[in-house]
Amino acid sequence: MNLRRSLSTLGLTALVAASTLTGGAAVGVAAAPAPVCVEPGAALKAKPGGSAKHDPNEPTTDQVAANEQALDAALKAKGKARAGMAAAATVTIPVVVHVISEDGTRANGNIPDSMINNQISVLNQAYAGSTGGAATAFAFQLQSTNRVTNPAWYPIVYNSNTEKQMKAALRVGGDGTLNVYTGLLSQDLLGWATFPQSNITSYDGAVILAESLPGGNASPYNLGDTATHEIGHWLNLYHTFQGGCNGQGDQVADTPAEKAAAFGCPTNLDTCKNKPGLDPIHNFMDYTDDACMYQFTAGQATRMLDAWTAYRA
Repeated sequence: MNLRRSLSTLGLTALVAASTLTGGAAVGVAAAPAPVCVEPGAALKAKPGGSAKHDPNEPTTDQVAANEQALDAALKAKGKARAGMAAAATVTIPVVVHVISEDGTRANGNIPDSMINNQISVLNQAYAGSTGGAATAFAFQLQSTNRVTNPAWYPIVYNSNTEKQMKAALRVGGDGTLNVYTGLLSQDLLGWATFPQSNITSYDGAVILAESLPGGNASPYNLGDTATHEIGHWLNLYHTFQGGCNGQGDQVADTPAEKAAAFGCPTNLDTCKNKPGLDPIHNFMDYTDDACMYQFTAGQATRMLDAWTAYRA
């Protein structure tokens, strides 16, 4: 049995404040610079019914087009073109986890090493395709855990000056180092991440609700797939419902078109009847419950590898 399937659900008993997770599935969308005051390239994941019901920087059609042109240009600058297919796992990504706590207690962010280690295991299963999807080129190795007690950074407030200060102070490693920040998050968010770009800044990385890690109390989002989803954005994947039923959608040919995010774990959902295939509710880049999502597609694996080559290799 996969680790992500065998971990127990602890429930929502500890989530009593307005800023905690409250039950909807929302997974982050990697976004290009948006016409609102948000950090370019950030992707959000929120719960239904929360104060952040929508991703304020979800890319528009024009922004997606600009992103795709930038990807092609970055590959060309390295003498590369988009790959026809993804390779077996050959890229090991070093991961640094910054555990942000208000006072050093588990109740206020200081999650144990066991949850972090289980999260790395969940990522490796998901990206290796062992949960049922396509294998990607990526594996993850925990490089270090950095525990920080700082009330000024807790909760982590999306796109705030304090978030930027926190990342500027803590981020380590090169363009290919994944910095993950855990803690209580603002606006009922489950997490957010940045898209890759030619100029990787200190804002780069993924912010994840601490209790969404495996064994946390953010049921039904406590099997570790908020991180799986957000790291997909970090590797340049859009949501499966990007663009709805029109155009090129998420820019991946083998993910069926989807009109809007799916929540829970619906059956036989087909919101784009003029396009082939049922909605990809089991894809890590949708908004369904952790227990419902278990796969990337071969096309997504190729897209992530192209972006790695262009921006992070």
